[in-house]
Amino acid sequence: MSAGSCATTSPSASACPPMSGEPPVAGGGVRYTPGRVAHVVFDRPRVKNALDAECWRLLAGALEAFAGDGGARVLVLSGAGGEFSSGADLSGGINGSAEQVTAKMREITSIVVALYAMPKPTVAKVDGVAVGVGMSLALGCDLVLASDRARFGAVFSRHGMTPDGGLSWLLPRMVGAHKAKELTLLGKLIGAAEARDLGLVNRVVPAGELDAVADEWCDRLAQVAPTAAAGTLELIDGAWDIPFTEALEREAESQRRAVAALREAGKTGP
Repeated sequence: MSAGSCATTSPSASACPPMSGEPPVAGGGVRYTPGRVAHVVFDRPRVKNALDAECWRLLAGALEAFAGDGGARVLVLSGAGGEFSSGADLSGGINGSAEQVTAKMREITSIVVALYAMPKPTVAKVDGVAVGVGMSLALGCDLVLASDRARFGAVFSRHGMTPDGGLSWLLPRMVGAHKAKELTLLGKLIGAAEARDLGLVNRVVPAGELDAVADEWCDRLAQVAPTAAAGTLELIDGAWDIPFTEALEREAESQRRAVAALREAGKTGP
């Protein structure tokens, strides 16, 4: 029920992510490929990967599978057909009572929280549009890699709706309150270079290099010790609103856990 769809027909096809030796979990518009580097692919290219109820159900299952896989180190989110996601599928209109809308939003909220709070690195590999809740999901990842043809947009206001998917929390922390209001109230699309300059994207690469750079990043991320990766994410994600002294205390405890894990593995730190 999240807002933000600008779905149109897209005839282009999609290349599958590198396989891990295990079959992908397919169907319903989301494909999950398990592995050391796991992949979630939004796969409804005819509507620019607009997300319907079945997509949300499958995404929840994919996140749960990734979180529970001890051998999985990194998760990559991407879209089929040269698009990341055009947001929610609003083609059937907005149906249901106010209570049903609230219940549906809470279901989606739990999925967004599972992504944002994931104790393993997540990477959004963005080509084409990432708008509405598609933008929310991309920014909810730990790293955002975009092609030079990527476009981002908080287009909720175009549909008479308000931001969701965590965007009202993420965006002002990334770009400041005034810029966040500009992006959401005007609902304009911005290119990859502007998104990078605003701090929404880590790096912009030519479209033809997107997969190779993503693979390089994921290879490096997969080599980070799980305790170190989880601790780093917890420290940075938890640092928004705490005093400096509390951050130091959290660092000390996180380092203790990391050193203990190194010793248990028979390794030494740097």
